Amino acid sequence: MSRNAAVARTGSEQALAVYQALRSRPGATFDQVADRLELTAEERERCRDELVSLGLTAFPVDTASLDTPSAGAAPVVVEPDVALLRLLRRERDRLQERLAATSRAHTALEALAGPFLRAGATPRGEIEVEIVDDPRRIRCSLTNLTNSVRTAVHFMHTGSVRREELPGELALDRQWADRGIRIRAMYSRRAASVPEMAQHLEERAALGVEIRFASVVPMSMVLADENFALLPTDPHDPSSAAILARGPGLVRSYLALYEYCWTAAAPYGEEEAAEKRGDGLSEQQRAALLMLASGIKDEQIARNLGVSLRTVSRLLSEVMQELGAASRFEAGVKASRLGLLDAEGAERGI
Repeated sequence: MSRNAAVARTGSEQALAVYQALRSRPGATFDQVADRLELTAEERERCRDELVSLGLTAFPVDTASLDTPSAGAAPVVVEPDVALLRLLRRERDRLQERLAATSRAHTALEALAGPFLRAGATPRGEIEVEIVDDPRRIRCSLTNLTNSVRTAVHFMHTGSVRREELPGELALDRQWADRGIRIRAMYSRRAASVPEMAQHLEERAALGVEIRFASVVPMSMVLADENFALLPTDPHDPSSAAILARGPGLVRSYLALYEYCWTAAAPYGEEEAAEKRGDGLSEQQRAALLMLASGIKDEQIARNLGVSLRTVSRLLSEVMQELGAASRFEAGVKASRLGLLDAEGAERGI
């Protein structure tokens, strides 16, 4: 290949050319492929870093320098679908770590909301936090919010709204919509399975409320602009006292959590109806699914399970049907999203 042709490729195109060459030439080293494509030292380093970060290649480590890839050994080339599944699992783990960190921050906030803030550790004009256990005061705070909100209000519900509160919620939606206030509401998926709640959600959506559904909603929450937050002291106990926070320095942290959950939730009307969750999978099917998601070929799966290739094909077809997947790759993605590939899933039979 001429140097002019190599120069024409930039960035990801060069990395793609290297990846395709490595796949088509098993046993070739990275430097051999780079030489053939006439890449400079800088281009080689960039392509190597990009392929590693995407999980498409793995390089043996030089035993003389544990942090340096071995130049004389062929890299391990990973299939794109396997690399994508691994990336998805990595992002899921990051989300779980983020939620765990948020839970720890929530616990710390409870301590700060007590003696420290009341003692004046933070200037009152910047952040105000109080614990409210009187339901009347909570309702009063929400009523005052009706007229004070200026740009946006965000709701997070762990369950359905009480029947007697539905008309009032629609009335608030109309007031805010008339004033151009952005309204967002996030619900647990099971809320839409209640007929009366489903009708209420349809009416809210008609008024312009942005609605999304999530498999897991961490806590009930009300946020307004960047200055007001109302959430429970115990996310697992709806009857617990509430934390009432004012001031952007604190509310922005809760808004960041809301945005993270909002991005992962499904928009109203696009959520999967009666999503299959793999509860009917047998131990053998779960084992085959786990090995498939790990990138193991059918032949090795058959040897591991002590069955024929034909049986493996049947098992994976049954897995796809149970998960409502149109392909093996989709089955792996759904299994990852449903937690069938994590530690808990393993305990259930994988």
